[in-house]
Amino acid sequence: MAKQIICRGIHGQPPPSEDGGSTERVLVDRTWPQGVHRRDAPLDAWLREVAPSTGLQRWYGDHPHRFGEFRRRYLVELGDPEHRRELARLQDLAERRSLTLLTAARDTDRGHAAVLAEWLTDHGAPPPPPHVTDVNAGALAFVMGTGIVSTCLYAVGAGTLSAVLLWVALAGFAVLVPAYAWRLVRRRERLVADLLGPRAFAFLTLAISSNVLAARLVPGGHTAVAGAFLAFGALAWLVLDYGIPLTLITTTRRGPVLDQANGTWFLWAVASESVAVAAAALAPAAPGPVLPVVALVCWGVGLVQYLLTAGIVLARMLVRPVRAQALMTSVWICMGAAAIAVLAGVRLVSLPPGTLSPTRPVVLGACVILWSFASWLVPFLLALGVWRHALRGVPLRYDLGWWNLVFPVGMYAVTTHELGRVTGTSWMAVAGRWEVWVAAVFWALVFFAMAARLLRSRASRPGAGAR
Repeated sequence: MAKQIICRGIHGQPPPSEDGGSTERVLVDRTWPQGVHRRDAPLDAWLREVAPSTGLQRWYGDHPHRFGEFRRRYLVELGDPEHRRELARLQDLAERRSLTLLTAARDTDRGHAAVLAEWLTDHGAPPPPPHVTDVNAGALAFVMGTGIVSTCLYAVGAGTLSAVLLWVALAGFAVLVPAYAWRLVRRRERLVADLLGPRAFAFLTLAISSNVLAARLVPGGHTAVAGAFLAFGALAWLVLDYGIPLTLITTTRRGPVLDQANGTWFLWAVASESVAVAAAALAPAAPGPVLPVVALVCWGVGLVQYLLTAGIVLARMLVRPVRAQALMTSVWICMGAAAIAVLAGVRLVSLPPGTLSPTRPVVLGACVILWSFASWLVPFLLALGVWRHALRGVPLRYDLGWWNLVFPVGMYAVTTHELGRVTGTSWMAVAGRWEVWVAAVFWALVFFAMAARLLRSRASRPGAGAR
């Protein structure tokens, strides 16, 4: 049973010594309150990761009439891996001592501290399950990862397994795209808040997943269906690839952009390259130069976008402190973006002779350079993972972000295999075949971890065992 929990503003609070040590004072804001000196601050701990996400806090702002919806969204966020660790620390303190939650908010009764106190008073009851309108902006990373591993398996002749994963990806697409549309209708304000937040580029998974499926459907002879997927993916790319950066540039309702930069920003380049891959795959089945030109232009656009994004994200990681909890698995998309640029280039140089002939040496040379850089990134990203989980103690638990790792692993595997085949480099083609099976095993591990997480969530719901 939780002991007494109260919420107070941090400004004007007496020093802890005046409480006789009877309560633990914890600051639960994400940013340090203005006007409070750290040395003289009347608190025992600062748990910043338990606060609402920056996007949610910005959406709530000074609108107390939104408190009901804010409370519901924040309770959902408390189930995220980013919040769970420090939430567990708070829960442990609440079990042993009285707890004072300090915040800089003026209205403590209608702020996140009050929601935290409610959660802790209820003895840490699990937050409500996500509603369909709460579908994550990057949920279609599941379709991306599954689709590219299906492509890998097809490339090495594992047709049956490839077909199974293709159907899984198609089913995921059929479920998640309507959920996106429903969210747009029923949660438009939250959708806008997400578009102004640090993971806005995650919405590009809508275009990428469609284009990945289009490219996968072509080898099976389903060119008409693939063309429909490409049309949908290209339209989504046009809207989002322009719309997201334009929104971030023109809006005044956002925090510092450099602080928002993260691995999902590489999806800007991945989206352009996915159009190039799908268009190049369909080009032999469509008369005229339109698709080859679209593929070449999108390949070049994606390449420049990758270089720009790499500079921004690298500057953010070198200039600003990087916290282990905030280092998401999406950082692997950096490698996946380079790999898909190689795959798009390979598909371009594989087009029939006479198609875009003057560009072939340039494209092939760029592919070799990009593949080399993607290969260099693999041990670097593994080292970051060791630092995050082994040295900093971040729990290795499943979350949606793991699909952002499946996609780069699968993309690197098929890229290595295809580049080796096109260039006649036998050792590269053999290495690619082995990497394909590594990607397939990794997909299976993440898929079963996701299934186990869903089963545990269902079992933990109130009344789940009732008949």
